[in-house]
Amino acid sequence: MSAPEATRGRRYWWVNQNKTHREEIAGGFMWSPKTKKNGARNQFYDNMQEVGPGDIVFSFYRTRVQNLGVVTSRAETTPKPDFGKAGENWSREGWLVGAEFTPLAAPFRPKDHIDLIRPLLPRGYSPLQTSGEGQRSVYLAEVPQDLADLLVQLAGTEYPDPSLSPEPDPLPQAVAEEEAELANLQGRIDIGDLEREQLVKARRGQGIFRTNVRMNESRCRVTGITALAHLRASHMKPWKDCNDDEKLHGCNGLLLAPHIDHLFDQGWISFSDTGDLLIAADMNIEVLRAWDVPDGLNVGSFSPQQLQFLEFHRRHVFHGQST
Repeated sequence: MSAPEATRGRRYWWVNQNKTHREEIAGGFMWSPKTKKNGARNQFYDNMQEVGPGDIVFSFYRTRVQNLGVVTSRAETTPKPDFGKAGENWSREGWLVGAEFTPLAAPFRPKDHIDLIRPLLPRGYSPLQTSGEGQRSVYLAEVPQDLADLLVQLAGTEYPDPSLSPEPDPLPQAVAEEEAELANLQGRIDIGDLEREQLVKARRGQGIFRTNVRMNESRCRVTGITALAHLRASHMKPWKDCNDDEKLHGCNGLLLAPHIDHLFDQGWISFSDTGDLLIAADMNIEVLRAWDVPDGLNVGSFSPQQLQFLEFHRRHVFHGQST
Protein backbone atom coordinates (compact mmCIF):
# COMPACT_ATOMS: atom_id res chain seq x y z
CA MET A 1 0.00 0.00 0.00
CA SER A 2 1.40 3.38 -1.00
CA ALA A 3 1.79 6.20 1.49
CA PRO A 4 -1.04 8.29 -0.01
CA GLU A 5 -3.31 5.22 0.06
CA ALA A 6 -2.46 4.51 3.68
CA THR A 7 -3.09 8.08 4.85
CA ARG A 8 -6.15 9.11 2.81
CA GLY A 9 -8.62 7.73 5.36
CA ARG A 10 -11.84 5.85 4.77
CA ARG A 11 -14.55 7.67 2.81
CA TYR A 12 -18.26 6.92 2.57
CA TRP A 13 -20.41 6.72 -0.56
CA TRP A 14 -24.02 6.27 -1.62
CA VAL A 15 -24.74 4.52 -4.92
CA ASN A 16 -28.13 4.53 -6.65
CA GLN A 17 -28.48 1.15 -8.38
CA ASN A 18 -32.11 1.09 -9.46
CA LYS A 19 -31.38 -0.10 -12.99
CA THR A 20 -28.28 -2.21 -12.39
CA HIS A 21 -28.43 -3.51 -8.80
CA ARG A 22 -28.73 -7.17 -9.78
CA GLU A 23 -25.68 -7.11 -12.04
CA GLU A 24 -23.49 -4.87 -9.89
CA ILE A 25 -24.17 -6.61 -6.59
CA ALA A 26 -23.72 -10.09 -8.06
CA GLY A 27 -20.68 -8.99 -10.07
CA GLY A 28 -18.98 -7.17 -7.19
CA PHE A 29 -18.55 -3.80 -8.89
CA MET A 30 -19.91 -0.35 -9.66
CA TRP A 31 -19.85 1.00 -13.22
CA SER A 32 -20.68 4.37 -14.72
CA PRO A 33 -20.11 6.23 -17.98
CA LYS A 34 -17.41 8.87 -17.84
CA THR A 35 -19.59 11.76 -19.07
CA LYS A 36 -23.19 12.63 -19.81
CA LYS A 37 -24.68 11.77 -23.22
CA ASN A 38 -23.72 15.22 -24.53
CA GLY A 39 -20.11 14.82 -23.38
CA ALA A 40 -20.45 17.14 -20.38
CA ARG A 41 -18.83 16.18 -17.10
CA ASN A 42 -20.94 14.74 -14.30
CA GLN A 43 -19.84 15.00 -10.68
CA PHE A 44 -21.54 11.70 -9.85
CA TYR A 45 -19.46 9.96 -12.53
CA ASP A 46 -16.30 11.89 -11.59
CA ASN A 47 -16.70 10.53 -8.05
CA MET A 48 -15.78 7.09 -9.33
CA GLN A 49 -12.16 8.28 -9.57
CA GLU A 50 -12.20 9.39 -5.93
CA VAL A 51 -13.12 6.00 -4.48
CA GLY A 52 -10.40 3.90 -2.85
CA PRO A 53 -10.02 0.40 -1.36
CA GLY A 54 -11.60 0.13 2.08
CA ASP A 55 -14.21 2.83 1.43
CA ILE A 56 -17.80 2.04 2.42
CA VAL A 57 -20.71 2.09 -0.03
CA PHE A 58 -24.44 2.17 0.77
CA SER A 59 -26.45 0.57 -2.05
CA PHE A 60 -29.87 2.14 -2.66
CA TYR A 61 -32.55 0.76 -4.96
CA ARG A 62 -36.33 0.35 -4.95
CA THR A 63 -36.57 3.17 -2.38
CA ARG A 64 -34.47 1.30 0.22
CA VAL A 65 -30.89 0.95 1.40
CA GLN A 66 -30.49 -2.78 0.82
CA ASN A 67 -26.78 -3.63 0.73
CA LEU A 68 -23.59 -2.47 2.41
CA GLY A 69 -20.40 -2.65 0.37
CA VAL A 70 -16.67 -2.25 0.77
CA VAL A 71 -14.53 -1.03 -2.12
CA THR A 72 -11.82 -3.46 -3.27
CA SER A 73 -10.17 -1.63 -6.16
CA ARG A 74 -9.78 1.82 -7.67
CA ALA A 75 -11.53 2.91 -10.85
CA GLU A 76 -10.26 1.59 -14.14
CA THR A 77 -11.47 2.19 -17.67
CA THR A 78 -13.44 -0.78 -18.98
CA PRO A 79 -16.05 -1.58 -21.59
CA LYS A 80 -19.64 -1.49 -20.34
CA PRO A 81 -20.59 -4.74 -18.56
CA ASP A 82 -23.49 -6.77 -19.89
CA PHE A 83 -26.40 -4.84 -18.38
CA GLY A 84 -28.82 -5.90 -21.12
CA LYS A 85 -31.55 -3.37 -21.85
CA ALA A 86 -30.74 -1.40 -18.70
CA GLY A 87 -27.65 0.08 -20.32
CA GLU A 88 -28.81 0.47 -23.92
CA ASN A 89 -28.35 4.24 -24.02
CA TRP A 90 -25.06 4.42 -22.09
CA SER A 91 -21.66 4.82 -23.67
CA ARG A 92 -19.67 1.65 -24.31
CA GLU A 93 -16.75 2.80 -22.16
CA GLY A 94 -16.70 3.94 -18.54
CA TRP A 95 -15.35 3.61 -15.00
CA LEU A 96 -15.44 0.30 -13.13
CA VAL A 97 -14.76 0.12 -9.37
CA GLY A 98 -14.54 -3.20 -7.52
CA ALA A 99 -16.91 -3.41 -4.52
CA GLU A 100 -18.15 -6.42 -2.56
CA PHE A 101 -21.71 -6.05 -1.29
CA THR A 102 -23.47 -7.79 1.61
CA PRO A 103 -27.29 -7.78 1.87
CA LEU A 104 -28.66 -6.04 4.94
CA ALA A 105 -30.71 -8.21 7.27
CA ALA A 106 -33.07 -5.25 7.72
CA PRO A 107 -33.21 -3.03 4.61
CA PHE A 108 -34.77 0.33 5.39
CA ARG A 109 -36.45 3.20 3.58
CA PRO A 110 -34.67 6.52 4.22
CA LYS A 111 -37.95 8.36 3.79
CA ASP A 112 -39.19 6.71 6.99
CA HIS A 113 -36.27 8.29 8.92
CA ILE A 114 -35.87 11.54 7.04
CA ASP A 115 -36.18 13.72 10.16
CA LEU A 116 -32.96 12.10 11.44
CA ILE A 117 -31.27 11.99 8.04
CA ARG A 118 -32.13 15.45 6.69
CA PRO A 119 -29.79 17.49 8.97
CA LEU A 120 -26.85 15.30 7.96
CA LEU A 121 -27.31 15.40 4.17
CA PRO A 122 -24.48 17.09 2.26
CA ARG A 123 -25.38 20.56 1.04
CA GLY A 124 -24.16 19.86 -2.45
CA TYR A 125 -24.52 16.72 -4.55
CA SER A 126 -26.82 15.04 -2.05
CA PRO A 127 -28.04 11.52 -2.89
CA LEU A 128 -31.47 12.26 -1.38
CA GLN A 129 -34.05 14.99 -1.66
CA THR A 130 -35.05 16.65 1.60
CA SER A 131 -38.31 14.65 1.39
CA GLY A 132 -36.33 11.41 1.56
CA GLU A 133 -36.88 10.47 -2.07
CA GLY A 134 -33.84 9.48 -4.12
CA GLN A 135 -32.30 11.95 -6.54
CA ARG A 136 -32.93 10.55 -10.03
CA SER A 137 -29.82 12.12 -11.53
CA VAL A 138 -27.42 10.70 -8.92
CA TYR A 139 -25.24 7.64 -9.39
CA LEU A 140 -22.41 7.85 -6.83
CA ALA A 141 -22.41 10.53 -4.12
CA GLU A 142 -20.11 11.03 -1.14
CA VAL A 143 -21.74 11.20 2.29
CA PRO A 144 -20.21 12.51 5.54
CA GLN A 145 -19.18 10.05 8.23
CA ASP A 146 -21.87 11.17 10.68
CA LEU A 147 -24.53 10.32 8.10
CA ALA A 148 -22.80 7.02 7.35
CA ASP A 149 -22.76 6.18 11.06
CA LEU A 150 -26.49 6.90 11.25
CA LEU A 151 -27.23 4.72 8.21
CA VAL A 152 -25.32 1.82 9.73
CA GLN A 153 -27.26 2.28 12.95
CA LEU A 154 -30.59 2.33 11.08
CA ALA A 155 -29.57 -0.86 9.31
CA GLY A 156 -28.83 -2.53 12.65
CA THR A 157 -25.42 -3.67 11.50
CA GLU A 158 -21.70 -2.81 11.63
CA TYR A 159 -19.23 -1.62 9.05
CA PRO A 160 -17.82 -4.50 6.96
CA ASP A 161 -14.24 -5.65 7.20
CA PRO A 162 -12.23 -3.58 4.69
CA SER A 163 -9.43 -6.14 4.38
CA LEU A 164 -10.89 -8.16 1.52
CA SER A 165 -8.55 -10.27 -0.57
CA PRO A 166 -7.82 -9.08 -4.11
CA GLU A 167 -8.44 -11.16 -7.21
CA PRO A 168 -6.36 -14.32 -7.18
CA ASP A 169 -3.35 -14.52 -9.41
CA PRO A 170 -3.97 -16.64 -12.50
CA LEU A 171 -2.82 -20.23 -12.49
CA PRO A 172 0.39 -20.93 -14.41
CA GLN A 173 -0.55 -21.47 -18.06
CA ALA A 174 1.18 -23.15 -20.94
CA VAL A 175 3.60 -20.23 -21.25
CA ALA A 176 4.64 -20.67 -24.87
CA GLU A 177 1.02 -20.97 -26.04
CA GLU A 178 -0.11 -17.95 -24.06
CA GLU A 179 2.77 -15.77 -25.21
CA ALA A 180 2.06 -16.65 -28.84
CA GLU A 181 -1.63 -15.81 -28.46
CA LEU A 182 -0.95 -12.50 -26.74
CA ALA A 183 1.77 -11.54 -29.21
CA ASN A 184 -0.74 -11.98 -32.01
CA LEU A 185 -3.19 -9.80 -30.10
CA GLN A 186 -0.61 -7.05 -29.61
CA GLY A 187 -0.07 -6.93 -33.35
CA ARG A 188 -3.68 -6.25 -34.22
CA ILE A 189 -4.55 -2.78 -35.51
CA ASP A 190 -8.34 -3.25 -35.69
CA ILE A 191 -8.83 -2.73 -31.93
CA GLY A 192 -7.91 0.03 -29.50
CA ASP A 193 -5.76 -0.12 -26.38
CA LEU A 194 -8.75 -0.61 -24.06
CA GLU A 195 -10.12 -3.55 -26.02
CA ARG A 196 -6.66 -5.08 -26.27
CA GLU A 197 -6.09 -4.74 -22.51
CA GLN A 198 -9.41 -6.39 -21.65
CA LEU A 199 -8.84 -9.25 -24.10
CA VAL A 200 -5.44 -9.89 -22.50
CA LYS A 201 -7.02 -9.90 -19.03
CA ALA A 202 -9.75 -12.25 -20.27
CA ARG A 203 -7.07 -14.72 -21.36
CA ARG A 204 -6.04 -14.85 -17.69
CA GLY A 205 -9.60 -15.02 -16.34
CA GLN A 206 -9.58 -11.44 -15.12
CA GLY A 207 -10.88 -7.98 -16.00
CA ILE A 208 -14.33 -7.39 -17.46
CA PHE A 209 -14.59 -11.11 -18.36
CA ARG A 210 -14.44 -12.10 -14.69
CA THR A 211 -16.92 -9.34 -13.85
CA ASN A 212 -19.35 -10.57 -16.50
CA VAL A 213 -19.02 -14.18 -15.33
CA ARG A 214 -19.81 -13.13 -11.76
CA MET A 215 -23.15 -11.76 -12.93
CA ASN A 216 -24.15 -15.34 -13.78
CA GLU A 217 -22.12 -17.46 -11.34
CA SER A 218 -21.63 -17.02 -7.59
CA ARG A 219 -19.90 -20.25 -6.53
CA CYS A 220 -17.84 -23.17 -7.74
CA ARG A 221 -20.32 -25.59 -9.26
CA VAL A 222 -18.42 -28.64 -7.98
CA THR A 223 -17.09 -27.67 -4.54
CA GLY A 224 -19.74 -25.12 -3.58
CA ILE A 225 -17.06 -22.60 -2.51
CA THR A 226 -18.33 -19.01 -2.58
CA ALA A 227 -15.14 -17.26 -1.38
CA LEU A 228 -14.39 -15.29 -4.52
CA ALA A 229 -10.71 -14.81 -3.71
CA HIS A 230 -10.31 -18.57 -4.14
CA LEU A 231 -12.26 -18.95 -7.39
CA ARG A 232 -11.07 -18.54 -10.96
CA ALA A 233 -13.06 -17.46 -14.00
CA SER A 234 -12.64 -20.21 -16.57
CA HIS A 235 -13.73 -20.07 -20.22
CA MET A 236 -16.00 -22.84 -21.45
CA LYS A 237 -15.14 -22.14 -25.08
CA PRO A 238 -11.37 -21.57 -24.88
CA TRP A 239 -10.07 -18.03 -25.37
CA LYS A 240 -8.01 -19.03 -28.40
CA ASP A 241 -11.13 -20.33 -30.19
CA CYS A 242 -13.32 -17.30 -29.43
CA ASN A 243 -14.11 -14.16 -31.35
CA ASP A 244 -13.63 -10.92 -29.42
CA ASP A 245 -17.21 -10.84 -28.08
CA GLU A 246 -17.03 -14.46 -26.92
CA LYS A 247 -13.73 -13.82 -25.11
CA LEU A 248 -15.51 -11.37 -22.79
CA HIS A 249 -18.99 -12.92 -22.69
CA GLY A 250 -20.26 -13.65 -19.18
CA CYS A 251 -22.08 -16.81 -20.29
CA ASN A 252 -18.81 -18.26 -21.60
CA GLY A 253 -17.39 -18.76 -18.14
CA LEU A 254 -17.69 -20.54 -14.82
CA LEU A 255 -16.27 -19.66 -11.41
CA LEU A 256 -14.26 -22.70 -10.32
CA ALA A 257 -11.93 -23.63 -7.48
CA PRO A 258 -8.34 -23.88 -8.79
CA HIS A 259 -8.18 -27.69 -8.90
CA ILE A 260 -11.61 -27.88 -10.58
CA ASP A 261 -10.52 -25.18 -13.04
CA HIS A 262 -7.51 -27.37 -13.93
CA LEU A 263 -9.74 -30.40 -14.57
CA PHE A 264 -12.21 -28.39 -16.64
CA ASP A 265 -9.63 -26.41 -18.60
CA GLN A 266 -7.71 -29.55 -19.51
CA GLY A 267 -10.84 -31.47 -20.52
CA TRP A 268 -10.80 -34.05 -17.73
CA ILE A 269 -14.34 -33.09 -16.72
CA SER A 270 -17.32 -31.36 -18.31
CA PHE A 271 -21.05 -31.03 -17.70
CA SER A 272 -24.16 -32.26 -19.49
CA ASP A 273 -26.95 -29.88 -20.48
CA THR A 274 -28.87 -31.01 -17.39
CA GLY A 275 -25.90 -30.35 -15.07
CA ASP A 276 -24.52 -33.87 -14.62
CA LEU A 277 -20.78 -34.04 -14.00
CA LEU A 278 -19.03 -35.80 -16.89
CA ILE A 279 -15.69 -37.52 -16.22
CA ALA A 280 -13.25 -38.34 -19.01
CA ALA A 281 -12.65 -42.02 -19.68
CA ASP A 282 -8.90 -41.63 -19.18
CA MET A 283 -9.19 -39.59 -15.96
CA ASN A 284 -7.33 -41.00 -12.95
CA ILE A 285 -10.16 -41.70 -10.53
CA GLU A 286 -7.76 -41.69 -7.59
CA VAL A 287 -7.12 -38.01 -8.24
CA LEU A 288 -10.85 -37.28 -8.11
CA ARG A 289 -11.17 -39.21 -4.87
CA ALA A 290 -8.25 -37.37 -3.30
CA TRP A 291 -9.81 -34.07 -4.35
CA ASP A 292 -13.25 -35.20 -3.10
CA VAL A 293 -14.93 -34.86 -6.51
CA PRO A 294 -17.92 -37.20 -6.34
CA ASP A 295 -19.13 -39.32 -9.23
CA GLY A 296 -22.83 -38.80 -10.05
CA LEU A 297 -22.78 -35.11 -9.04
CA ASN A 298 -25.33 -32.74 -10.54
CA VAL A 299 -24.25 -29.10 -10.48
CA GLY A 300 -27.54 -27.46 -11.42
CA SER A 301 -29.01 -25.90 -14.52
CA PHE A 302 -27.38 -23.64 -17.10
CA SER A 303 -28.90 -20.78 -19.08
CA PRO A 304 -29.55 -21.25 -22.82
CA GLN A 305 -26.55 -19.05 -23.69
CA GLN A 306 -24.30 -20.98 -21.30
CA LEU A 307 -25.38 -24.24 -22.94
CA GLN A 308 -24.10 -23.05 -26.33
CA PHE A 309 -20.60 -22.54 -24.92
CA LEU A 310 -20.82 -25.71 -22.85
CA GLU A 311 -21.57 -27.74 -25.95
CA PHE A 312 -18.36 -26.45 -27.53
CA HIS A 313 -16.45 -27.52 -24.43
CA ARG A 314 -17.86 -31.05 -24.60
CA ARG A 315 -17.14 -31.38 -28.32
CA HIS A 316 -13.69 -29.82 -28.53
CA VAL A 317 -12.10 -29.75 -25.03
CA PHE A 318 -13.56 -32.67 -23.07
CA HIS A 319 -11.71 -35.96 -23.58
CA GLY A 320 -14.96 -37.88 -23.78
CA GLN A 321 -16.45 -40.71 -21.80
CA SER A 322 -16.05 -44.41 -22.32
CA THR A 323 -18.87 -46.08 -24.22
